[in-house]
Amino acid sequence: MSEYQYYEFQTIDRPLTKPEMDQLRSISSRAKITATSFVNEYSFGGFKGNPDALMEKHFDAFLYLANWGTHTVKLRLPAQLLNLETARQYCGDGVSVREKAEKIILTFESEGEGDGGWVDEDEAGGELSSLISVRSELAHGDLRALYLGWLLGVQDGDIADDAVEPPVPAGLGKLSASLNSLAGFLRLDSDLIDEAAAVSPPLDDNEPGSEEIRAWVARLPVSEKDELLAQLMSGRGGAIGQELAQRMRRETKKADNGSQVMAPRRTVAALRRAVEQAAEERKRVASEKASREKAKREKLAVVARAVHLNGLAGKEPTLWSKVESLIADRQPKSYDQAVEVLKDLRDLAARKDDPGFRRHVEALRAAHGGKRSLIERFDKAGL
Repeated sequence: MSEYQYYEFQTIDRPLTKPEMDQLRSISSRAKITATSFVNEYSFGGFKGNPDALMEKHFDAFLYLANWGTHTVKLRLPAQLLNLETARQYCGDGVSVREKAEKIILTFESEGEGDGGWVDEDEAGGELSSLISVRSELAHGDLRALYLGWLLGVQDGDIADDAVEPPVPAGLGKLSASLNSLAGFLRLDSDLIDEAAAVSPPLDDNEPGSEEIRAWVARLPVSEKDELLAQLMSGRGGAIGQELAQRMRRETKKADNGSQVMAPRRTVAALRRAVEQAAEERKRVASEKASREKAKREKLAVVARAVHLNGLAGKEPTLWSKVESLIADRQPKSYDQAVEVLKDLRDLAARKDDPGFRRHVEALRAAHGGKRSLIERFDKAGL
């Protein structure tokens, strides 16, 4: 099996400068480098750079694929948009977090078993684009991606049975397209996600309107607004909009007087047990459905058989002649057709309790005993 590795880095908040692109070129002469991306593929050998160092210095997103089964995605966002301690509640073997230079860097990693096949270039090249929006969702305070990373640790058996799950975010029952892509990339079991979502409240999709935003901004102290504007004008306020949006949501929730009910938190053992029970229930329902469908098919087959035999009733002499003619052809296909006609004759005889059928068959076996292929077909059909 040929070795294959794919590395892709992307910038989101700002483009790369010319000196930065030159620096990246010194790491790899074969990479595809643009103002927003750095892509490398290897069939042999490996990447000489350090993905963690490059994420710290240049990039907001990173994806790695290897055809022995490793799937890795890293996302970087400003520290003011994701609380480090909050993120650490979800950490384990599936997801890890660290802070560097006022940036939070998340790493999601799945170590599946490689299938021995080649990772298609087009397939690999489209993976990171489908995951980029996860970063924006995290920046808006959506923690579902972190919970999915924690679930990966549960799936892989890396979290103790008596461990209690972290806070369950809303909206697990209806993942966004990017979160579905992340779940697929991490190879998460859909049953595990479904059971985790059982206690997850619906996502509040009611974004504040412009009038509500203006009213909230009007209540901010003038000195604070002046400072925010100064940061924007000096180019130091790239995350201010998202930070203020998060702050407004938090304050609005507090103003709701705690009306949002927190989801109950389960142990890992309880979660795994629920997944097993759901799988058993699904198998039971599928088995019952298959039994009903089989009974329905068998009933229809009995009706169709009766209609077929009704059409043949009274034509027995013609059918016996047809059997003789087919056998005389001495062809495998003709033998098969002769056996089918004999089955019809057998069932017609059974309707009338006519013993003549057995005598006819015995005569045929005696007359054609040397035709081993034909006799074998008779035996297989019980004739």
